[in-house]
Amino acid sequence: MGLGEQRGLHLLLEASAKAAANQVAFEEADGASIAYGDLDRLANRVRDLLVARDVAPGDRVAIYLRKSIDAVAAIFGVLKAGGAYVPIDPGSPAARAAYILNDCQVRVAFVERDFLPALLTELTALGGRVEPLVLESVGGGAGLAAVIDQASVPFNPDPTQSSPGRPDDLAYLLYTSGSTGKPKGVMLSHRAALAFVDWCSEVVVPSSDDRFSSHAPFHFDLSILDLYLPIKHAARVVLIGEDLGKEPLGLAALIAERRLTVWYSTPSILNLLNQFGKLERHDLSHLRVVLFAGEVFPIPQLRTLKARLGVPRYLNLFGPTETNVCTYFELPPGPVPDDRVEPYPIGRACSHYRWRVVDETGADVVIGEEGELLMAGPAVMSGYWNLPERNAEAFVVDARGERWYRTGDLVVDHGDGVLLFHGRRDRMVKRRGYRIELGEIEAGLATHPAIGDVAVVAVPDQASGVRIVAFLVGRVAERPSIVDLKRFCAERLPKYMAPDMFRFVEILPRTSTDKTDYQRLKALV
Repeated sequence: MGLGEQRGLHLLLEASAKAAANQVAFEEADGASIAYGDLDRLANRVRDLLVARDVAPGDRVAIYLRKSIDAVAAIFGVLKAGGAYVPIDPGSPAARAAYILNDCQVRVAFVERDFLPALLTELTALGGRVEPLVLESVGGGAGLAAVIDQASVPFNPDPTQSSPGRPDDLAYLLYTSGSTGKPKGVMLSHRAALAFVDWCSEVVVPSSDDRFSSHAPFHFDLSILDLYLPIKHAARVVLIGEDLGKEPLGLAALIAERRLTVWYSTPSILNLLNQFGKLERHDLSHLRVVLFAGEVFPIPQLRTLKARLGVPRYLNLFGPTETNVCTYFELPPGPVPDDRVEPYPIGRACSHYRWRVVDETGADVVIGEEGELLMAGPAVMSGYWNLPERNAEAFVVDARGERWYRTGDLVVDHGDGVLLFHGRRDRMVKRRGYRIELGEIEAGLATHPAIGDVAVVAVPDQASGVRIVAFLVGRVAERPSIVDLKRFCAERLPKYMAPDMFRFVEILPRTSTDKTDYQRLKALV
């Protein structure tokens, strides 16, 4: 089923529910599951509930729930109602969640009871409001069904009641780290997501017999593959929550027990599995494809993983949230050569993308020279939510009127169309698969009453990929303790953005133009 036949992501579910109503669609780690037909009916009930709450096409609806069948059904219900879903990290501080809801003017929010008091407090402080649909708990879809039952909304089984959607309608907003200290909303359309899913179908070649991992949280762009590719092919998806997702022994057992065939995560999770998962104790022979994305996979760790895990196919997927995956490289079969030290390339452009490599003036560089990667194609984001100046900076329009997204990634093409990654143009880094603006960490730390000045740097780290170090200048004689600083960060930043190290200095070094000299700070680490 190609892009031209699909107008909305929710139609993928409707098609599979019609073709394989009794086949399991999603499983939770504790064994709860839901079939395609039942998932579609629950999503339809969510649709009806939202329409009864006056959610109109284009309205934003937040999903502030832990990973669960409830969250999946809520997502599809939003899409069926014509809305755009906004997934919120359940582990992020309430202040960040409130900012996101207020920023994109969320119409309705599905919220777990435990998250509600702090969320409402922070929203009130911002002068915002939201209509919450409160779930007492999540798991198996029961909490979501209870909310619908309590609302006494009549169920309309007619599939034509769902919004047909238009390809360029907003499907979801993913908030990423922003250089101003505030997260920014990346707007993705149905067209963008479906172009990506169609490409995934070409490369992964799924079937209804496949069992996919869903390791990435729903606010992370890796989740788009986890959700929609298997649903398109009526395959099974195993939902992996945050706690289990970082527990290597449990993950290895889950892969074996659920007989997963397709795995997708960041390299750091695969390295965790390889080091501490005791993979040799399990039969993992059913795994046929391992996909990884979000950060560079160091060759020593990749070498040992391939030696230990006999999977036929490994694919390195590359791209920012604004493009999802835009290039890919399939690793050669067999072991990683002993003499290889450089990371594998980020590869060729996906079939739904075109690329250019340009210098600082915007001119195409010659073969073999480093430049910034620009991408164009149907899967590029529509833009950033309510950030016109940032949108103007993010895109280049060529003489033919084609719009190219500036990725900020530095690459080299040696003439064969296979791109090598050379780093970032700006101060954005990737850590555990998440894109992080170091300026957002600085902005958060700068609000501490005892801190007068702050600079944050990231340096390579063999164990974790990147280490984040915060240099602080005290405002008062008594410096805050490390415990206090960590607690302060936990209240204002997601866990993956917390610095690994805090260092107090008398003054931050400056360049000749009176800017913070980050290079000198890196030398001090």
